[in-house]
Amino acid sequence: MAPRGEDGARADTAGFTVIPALLSGSGGAARQLLVKPHRAREAAARRPQERTLFVLNLPPYCTQESVHRLFSQCGTVISVELQDKPGPGPKSEAKKSKFFSRKPAEGYRVGYVVFKSPADMKSALKPQTPWILSPSEHPVTTGLQKWIQDYRCNITDTEALQKEVDDFMKKHDQRVAAMEARAGAEDGVPDEEGWVKVTRKGRRPGVPRTEARNLQAVQREKRKRQQRELLNFYSWQQQDAKREHIAQLRKKFEEDKQKIALMRAERKFKPY
Repeated sequence: MAPRGEDGARADTAGFTVIPALLSGSGGAARQLLVKPHRAREAAARRPQERTLFVLNLPPYCTQESVHRLFSQCGTVISVELQDKPGPGPKSEAKKSKFFSRKPAEGYRVGYVVFKSPADMKSALKPQTPWILSPSEHPVTTGLQKWIQDYRCNITDTEALQKEVDDFMKKHDQRVAAMEARAGAEDGVPDEEGWVKVTRKGRRPGVPRTEARNLQAVQREKRKRQQRELLNFYSWQQQDAKREHIAQLRKKFEEDKQKIALMRAERKFKPY
């Protein structure tokens, strides 16, 4: 299967430099690391294009330390980033817990190797002799030993976990206490509009008046007076409308009374 390039499409090996790699010096099946200069539409500060090498086909047992050691023979390596697929990668965030942030490697990965100078990066693009992924002085754990190592790492140390939980709850209690103290300090103090937050603890004794607070109180009373005047205007308008409606009803009632009296006067008795 052809490897995939930085844009997710299948990569043509003609655009890559092939570096042969052996697991150990004793021989065995050779692997091929595909490298080329990193090119991206949006350059990242941590990956300068003139000093960053894009690497494909990294085995899952290769760690950042082993990749750093491999490419250090071409020059000074500043940083190494390993990812499951090409791209900008996740945002660098500090791990909150060593027990709940584990993500074992499941397949071949890609890497971004940042060198100190462009000359060091170009030296990695030259034809290379086979590299040893697991030298005797720095062996890489593979196969059954790696499975056993991953299994042991997944076993949780109850004492360390309890200590981490206790530290987290201690920091949480401190944050809650700080929030309560801040809320208590703001209780009973008017805000910019003069409103006072009232809690179940009740209002605190009045705070001393200052020139700024007196000005706020005057402005607050002025707003209330304007609201009352506006409310009175609407009440008078409603009362005037009701009075006019009642007058129209009375006029209609008098007209109806006159019509009834006229109809009674015109009525004649005709027994036959």
